[in-house]
Amino acid sequence: MGPRFFKLEIFVPETHFPLLRETLRGQDAGHIGRYDSCLAYSRVRGSWRPLEGAEPFIGHAGELCEMDEIKIEVTVSAGRLEQTVRAVKIAHPYEEPVINIIPLWGTGLQGAQ
Repeated sequence: MGPRFFKLEIFVPETHFPLLRETLRGQDAGHIGRYDSCLAYSRVRGSWRPLEGAEPFIGHAGELCEMDEIKIEVTVSAGRLEQTVRAVKIAHPYEEPVINIIPLWGTGLQGAQ
């Protein structure tokens, strides 16, 4: 039997944080027991270099880019994981959004299945 819950880590430009938060809420991500909309976020500094053929949201091919981003951390039930990741990819402005999916084992979490 696999994990019942996963943590998503999503990196997004500050300008798109409200949209991603609403997208996650619409997928019932962050539903823990008798609480919903539970997530954590922090400011981070991201860097990347678009390669030939890339269509970056920020920057140009071959140039190293840096900018402030928001790292969102949210818990998602296994039953809602795939649809939540799909919704995030649709709402996210990056061509290749960073979405880390981390299994949570033995947490005792209660949430929407």
